[in-house]
Amino acid sequence: MVKPLIPSRALVDAQTDKRIEILQLVGLHGSISEAARVAGVSYKAAWQAIHTLSNLAGQALVDSSVGGTGGGGARLTAAGTQLLDAAAQMEAARREVLARFDGSPARALAGPRTSMRNLMPCRVLRLESADARDPLVRVVLALAQGVELASSITRESAELLNLAPGADVLALCKATAVRVQAASAASPAVPATHALDGRVLRVARGVQRDEVVVTLPGDIQLVGFAARPNALRAGSRAVAWVEDSAVVLALAD
Repeated sequence: MVKPLIPSRALVDAQTDKRIEILQLVGLHGSISEAARVAGVSYKAAWQAIHTLSNLAGQALVDSSVGGTGGGGARLTAAGTQLLDAAAQMEAARREVLARFDGSPARALAGPRTSMRNLMPCRVLRLESADARDPLVRVVLALAQGVELASSITRESAELLNLAPGADVLALCKATAVRVQAASAASPAVPATHALDGRVLRVARGVQRDEVVVTLPGDIQLVGFAARPNALRAGSRAVAWVEDSAVVLALAD
């Protein structure tokens, strides 16, 4: 049996951002700096894309030579070439399948497979940054019925996802990063945190904390935890607190 040059994990969500595009451009132009320019991202973001794919592949996808400020020459390794070929085939097959179920509940299968319990469709409202040199960008998101959420990500990630107002994205958050309180409880003193109002759908009692499912406007369900003791019951009003740094973004299909 011939061992594949790259493991399949390198292709997970390969088309959800500009990583594959940048790898293609490196192969086309023989330059990481030129690939970054054509893709419309910074040189640093292009390197981040290459590093991420290489980490997933478990081996180098690009051979680069040291150059000047622009970065020098670069070429794809055999693994890099195989990855691009596999990505093209997977994308074609994926689009063919999804086209059969356009607008149906089956499109939920296009979402990322992850341990995160909370996956919420939303739309980018705006991108905020203290300064053009600031490495972090705060992405303000609109959920259903005017509910807002925010995510703090690196500037390079915002570039690679090609984020802009109006873009459809998925907001992902671990249940352990969501703190739930009764609506009457005092607000926690945590900076850069969003409060999401809703009603308790169900509570799973624990020893030190309870797992709580909160229904937000638009019938979006959010899973979090509440410290014990608490007055949370099915049907009671609750507030879920989510820190910006805990929200991960992925492009919606």
